[in-house]
Amino acid sequence: AEEAGLAAALEESARLQDEKRAAEERRAAEEQARGARPNAGEPSESAASPAPEEPPDDFICPITTEIMSDPVVAADGQSYERSAIERWLSTKSTSPLTSAELESKGLFPNHSLRRMIRLWQEQR
Repeated sequence: AEEAGLAAALEESARLQDEKRAAEERRAAEEQARGARPNAGEPSESAASPAPEEPPDDFICPITTEIMSDPVVAADGQSYERSAIERWLSTKSTSPLTSAELESKGLFPNHSLRRMIRLWQEQR
């Protein structure tokens, strides 16, 4: 039974890594496509700030590399998409970013970040 649990944990870890890699590749392709737009002769409106369609880094889940819809804070102080960190913590007790052991598997809603993401999405 212990070996089956370990095998399942390893499979889940590999699946999460594959999902993360695929999301990173999609995001890189989207950024490359945005950079290839034919506005080369026009001055950039975003010289002082990021383009409105580009989300702030804090809105991006470090596991999924996508904009969070249900951000939560883990014991490492980092915000993650709830479903992604719950999957991570179902097989691990470490931080996805630092690999350090987490003192707790408790997750807390990040209401202020959720409000900022929603406001940003509404203004696009």
